[in-house]
Amino acid sequence: MYKKIAVETGLSNVVQSLHASGFHTTSLEGDDLKNVRAVVVKGDGTDILASPVNLHVPIINASGRSAEEVVEILRDRLS
Repeated sequence: MYKKIAVETGLSNVVQSLHASGFHTTSLEGDDLKNVRAVVVKGDGTDILASPVNLHVPIINASGRSAEEVVEILRDRLS
């Protein structure tokens, strides 16, 4: 089964690396957050934590990290 990751708008380099690594992505701003395995954000994720959507998945802060580092973090957290 593939792993679907929600990615905040503006992280196109992360989306490209995730696709190249076999992950599927969806927009964080969309309504399709059901069945996501993790969330990637530009900041600390406090906006996500305060949202009405109740997510119990890892939230990865991409700030200061390369797209490859984000992919490696996701692989570690989801393995």
